[in-house]
Order: sequence, then C-alpha cells, then structure tokens
Amino acid sequence: MTGLGPTHPAPLRDALERLRLDGAIFFRAELTEGWSFASPLTEITKLLRPGADRMILFHIVAAGRCWISLIDGEKHWAAAGDVIVLPYGDDYLMGGCTPADTVSLLTLMSGPPPWTTMPVLSHGSGGERTDLVCGHLHSDDPLFDPALRALPPVFVVRVPEGPAGRWVASSINYALAVTTDSLPAPPSSTKLPELLLTEVLRLHLATAPMAEHGWIAALHDDVLAPAMARMHTAPEHKWSVAELAGTVGVSRSVLDQRFRDVLGRSPIRYLTEWRMHLADDLLSTTQLSIAAIARRIGYESEEAFSRAFRRSHDSPPGVWRTSQRRSM
Repeated sequence: MTGLGPTHPAPLRDALERLRLDGAIFFRAELTEGWSFASPLTEITKLLRPGADRMILFHIVAAGRCWISLIDGEKHWAAAGDVIVLPYGDDYLMGGCTPADTVSLLTLMSGPPPWTTMPVLSHGSGGERTDLVCGHLHSDDPLFDPALRALPPVFVVRVPEGPAGRWVASSINYALAVTTDSLPAPPSSTKLPELLLTEVLRLHLATAPMAEHGWIAALHDDVLAPAMARMHTAPEHKWSVAELAGTVGVSRSVLDQRFRDVLGRSPIRYLTEWRMHLADDLLSTTQLSIAAIARRIGYESEEAFSRAFRRSHDSPPGVWRTSQRRSM
C-alpha cells in the first residue's frame, strides 16, 4: 500500500502505521429505488459488539448512488466506487435518489449474530438498484476518539486513479465477491476491513482541508507535533510542562495554551490519555503484569496506575482486561 506523501508530518504517518483495528464486513445490501433507512448505532453496536463504547462504520458503494447524513444533518452523496466512513459511530440516515419512507435498519436485519453466512438486506420499491457492502471496526486509537475531533463525523472518499486507487478498487471487488458467496467468508477476508479503512484514511487525509482544531491539526502544528512526538516516544518519562516546552523552544504558558486551543486539554491531560491508550493495548495484547505495564507507561507504582486507569475507565485494569478477553 502507499504511504502518506511528503505533505504529511512524520507523527501522522506513524499514527496511521500504529493503528490497531479489528472488525468485519457484516452485511451486504441490495437496495432499489425508492428506499431509505435509519441506523440507530447505539443499538447496532450492542448487537455487533457488546460492551464496546464506540464503533467505526463504513459503507462501500459497489453499484448505484445514494446519500448519507447524520440525524438532521447535511446529505453527503456517494456513487459506485466511493467509500463512506462514520468514524465515531453516530446515528445516521441513508437513502436513494427517490424520496421514500424511512425504516429502521434493525427491522431489515435477519436476527442477531453469529451468522453462518453473510446477511443480505433487501429493501426498496423495485427501481434502480444500489449495492452496498457494509463493515464495522473497533479501535481505541486517539484518531477515533470523538473528544479529540480528529475526523469529521461522516465523510465520503472518492477513490482516485493510481496505485492506491487500484488497490482500494480491487479490495472493493474482493469484498463484494466474498459477500456474494453463500459460503462462509475465507479467513483472509477478516483483515480486509482493517486494511481497507487504513488506506481510505490515507486517501482522505491526503486531500482533506486542514482543520484548525483536533488531533490531526495538532499533528501538523509546529509546536504541538514535536511535543506530542516526545510523549508518544517516551511515555515512561516523567514529563513536566516546563520540560516539554523547553524541548520545543516555547514557554510553559504558550505550550499549555496551544494544547488547550487545538486539543481542548492540557499537555498533562493529553499525556495521561495517551498512557491510557497504551495501557489498553498492553492489557489487551500482552501477558505483562499490571505492575510491568504501569512502569512501561510512566507510573511509579501499580497503585498509582490503577487509580488513573479507574478514573479513565470506571474499572480497575485487571477487571477491564478480563472483560476484554471475554468479548474477543
């Protein structure tokens, strides 16, 4: 796959390379004009990923044309070959070119998972057809934290010409072939949503206008980007605002205000949140003891780490680790 171009800072390239995503393509939709449905993401999340606090959703438009909007929001149109992304799992509406009564997506689904074959949803009035392949993913990465406002709540990626575009197009064709087959999907298809979303994010960030606030804006900021990179690289270090400010050549007050203006939080709060993100990853993917994790991410004692983790997650790290393993 292609990487981000030279206009993207190293911290952003590193952030995309570090992304941990898990999920699956979960249904195919055959929709005929006129059609419209509403997706209550809170209920969908409970159905597809019990216990998750948020979910990333994407729709591949395999054929036809459609629109998507958040509830009472602007319509975003998409056509064959486009990919629609909802990074924060907001409730949304979808429809075709012909006005139609809206039904709940839940009423179109063939019962709760697990499914032995890929569900195919059929809906509409018999007119021109639109085909969608729909997937969900989960990630605790800051890129998908609504509080950090890194991405718009819904966006459409129009796949360009070139190697990246050809890769995405071939992946869409593969996804459609897999979900059209009546047999269970091959194991290789379970990684497709992760790979596809990562590449779609690269394409989106390569063309999106620069925001003034949020995580992506911070990664492009001459002051914030190097300060964040130092925290990301050495989370175990006992950082102070004064030391961080000194490493990037500004005063404490300038650094603190820049964090608050762009990210809506102080440097130390951001550091704590980053440590909690790392803790989630280590608790989920390693057998390290809680004391070892505490030391690795900058806490002098297991007790101090446990207090910080409980404040962040409303649960002690050991209990959280057990619940995550049960849900996998």
